[in-house]
Amino acid sequence: MFLKTSFTTLIVGVFVVYVLHTCWVMYGIVYTKPCDSPKADNCITPFLAGNPKLQLSIYASVKPNADGGHTLIHREEDFDVNSKFERIVNVSLPKKTRNNGTLYALIFVHQAGLNPWQDPRQVHLVAQLTTYMVPKPPEISLISGEDQTQGQKQEDQKKKQRDGSSGAGTRAKGGATASTDHPVSHWRSRLTLNIVGDHFLFDREYLPSDVHRYLRVFQNGKKMVYLPLLFVDELSNRVKDLVEINGSSTELPLTVLYDAISLGRLRFWIHMQDAVYSLQQFGFTEKDADEIKGIFVDTNLYFLALTFFVAAFHLLFDFLAFKNDISFWKQKKSMVGMSTKAVLWRCFSTIVIFLYLFDEQTSLLVLIPAGIGSIIEVWKVKKAFKIQIFWKGGKPTFLFGKLDESERRTEEYDTLAMKYLSYLLYPLCIGGAVYALIFLRYKSWYSWLINSLVNGVYAFGFLFMLPQLFVNYKLKSVAHLPWKAFMYKAFNTFIDDVFAFIITMPTSHRLACFRDDVVFLIYLYQRWLYPVDRTRINEYGISYDEKPKGKAHKD
Repeated sequence: MFLKTSFTTLIVGVFVVYVLHTCWVMYGIVYTKPCDSPKADNCITPFLAGNPKLQLSIYASVKPNADGGHTLIHREEDFDVNSKFERIVNVSLPKKTRNNGTLYALIFVHQAGLNPWQDPRQVHLVAQLTTYMVPKPPEISLISGEDQTQGQKQEDQKKKQRDGSSGAGTRAKGGATASTDHPVSHWRSRLTLNIVGDHFLFDREYLPSDVHRYLRVFQNGKKMVYLPLLFVDELSNRVKDLVEINGSSTELPLTVLYDAISLGRLRFWIHMQDAVYSLQQFGFTEKDADEIKGIFVDTNLYFLALTFFVAAFHLLFDFLAFKNDISFWKQKKSMVGMSTKAVLWRCFSTIVIFLYLFDEQTSLLVLIPAGIGSIIEVWKVKKAFKIQIFWKGGKPTFLFGKLDESERRTEEYDTLAMKYLSYLLYPLCIGGAVYALIFLRYKSWYSWLINSLVNGVYAFGFLFMLPQLFVNYKLKSVAHLPWKAFMYKAFNTFIDDVFAFIITMPTSHRLACFRDDVVFLIYLYQRWLYPVDRTRINEYGISYDEKPKGKAHKD
């Protein structure tokens, strides 16, 4: 017991140190030491302090250095750094870009009335307007064979008849190419720009390294002056905004968004953008990186800080729940009071959910814990059914253990509960699968099968927890349940409610997080209804405290 307590204490201690260290690092990112005296020689003053007249010019080019020509796609006259705006412009695609090529945006902030290419006090950045990604396979009706593209074309034809016209975005979708396993060029329909609006005085001795690459400085008499800090927000480029480029996509819309930004937020964004880029270098796909981008882009900074602490506690509780759950089942010798069918169902449902999340290409943040949970549930089934595996000549032989009298009584209650549930569950699952086959589209028959199974798991999966509740009711006891692991999972269930609104996941998986809350509340009610007397040896052979002298009393 001492070793277990010490190990748990060590893990909690490491967790606290990690959280404190992260808070210190985050403080160092968002806080920048300003220059003490504006007249000091080591101060770098902002060019924006003189309220210069500026222009914003955006050019398109097939090469990042503009070799081979460039085309003006937008110019913002009388550009005000502190005024937020949004513009939608149509960009003509060169033939090279349409033939699976690239296109770049050259963004200039320069003095009004001057050519940006000749202005010595201009700042510019280069951003990719295209990216390469394997297109999502089309979903088809498994009965009629009609795919999404055909359905979209029919809807577009009806819309043309009603409206008499169609936009550039419709033309791009109507000409979608056939599915391929090779990466193809996709159009980034959003370009988000930021400039630091603070008139911050930098100290040359404490100049942040992350800002240094964006800093352009010139000498103005005895003073050092830095030009506007221009930043292209790559985190706002989401997969959902990408449009596949093909030979017929001659013109595509581009949404240009601009807003001023504080220095602390700029430094935070730079670090997060670098972190996402590093993950991609380690093999993370555009899809995986997109899930992480969504956490930063779709939430404000304060909610993001809350998300960090929630995620940290979720990780801690996940580890402690796995540890105590494995420890409980490792020591368990009898299945008295435990619903074997509920254990078997949890194993089946976790495997189905994992396959569904994998088929939907869900974020690794959700997929990896689901995979680990599936492995643990398979091991629980082996323990619950007392399965022994023997290998003879390279072929496995399975031997099932026998049940004692108390275990058989539990099994009777378990079977009775499942019998009543089957009358409700099977018709609903079969009916839902047939409805989906007729009215919905899927990538393949496998995708339909997995979706039908997982919809049954998500919609009616909580019903399979009822046999355990029924067994608890019949035995008037909850002493057989792993309550320590249960409480860690209960905390994580409510934390999952927060993550359900932050991390991108299928809607059915999101709703299942709230469904689990109801199940845990019922278990807590039974815990209160059937208290455990820890001073006696209960009917399951478990003694929590030393048995007192005299007759043992019942709960």
